[in-house]
Amino acid sequence: MHIAILTFDGYNELDSFIALGILNRVPRPDWRISIAGPTPTVRSMNGVLVESMATLQEACAADAVIVGSGAKTREVVEDPAIMSVLRGLDPSRQLLAAQCSGTLVLAKLGLLDGVPACTDNTTKPWVVAAGVDVLNRPFFANGNVATAGGCLASHYLATWLITRLEGAEAAAEALRYVAPVGEQDEYINRALRHTASPALQRS
Repeated sequence: MHIAILTFDGYNELDSFIALGILNRVPRPDWRISIAGPTPTVRSMNGVLVESMATLQEACAADAVIVGSGAKTREVVEDPAIMSVLRGLDPSRQLLAAQCSGTLVLAKLGLLDGVPACTDNTTKPWVVAAGVDVLNRPFFANGNVATAGGCLASHYLATWLITRLEGAEAAAEALRYVAPVGEQDEYINRALRHTASPALQRS
């Protein structure tokens, strides 16, 4: 099982690393969680340099992909070399999730046609301009594609992926490791409610 987190230059640490940390709480030796970048290293919007653990080509072959957010996403979607590789993403054979401005990437790839989505307030005008209806909520899923808005909504994407791949119990256990002490049940119940209830997602 390979889950790749697309992480570009100017990336937002919260968007990539919160999901990375939660997904790695699933105690499965066959799980591989990778930071996937277009170059051997990428530097965050705050100067944090990280080595890529997988290429974009490997990410396109992964079982699940999170498209991370960052300060240079508009540059990413204008880069033909990057976007030509990302056209290999396919929701018919993999789970796709996008965090904040990562939603713009899915929109530009045509993977949100006719589907509403979530993003952060800064990115919203660009996603709307790409023809996508933006919801005022932290998470929405449609089939094998999910989007989240707001850095601290990244745990919703991790919860959704774990639930889809291993079940709600595995997601709850992973969240229990990271939720604030004394508030675990509240965090778990809210995350599962937002990510696992089709009725709520479409309300």
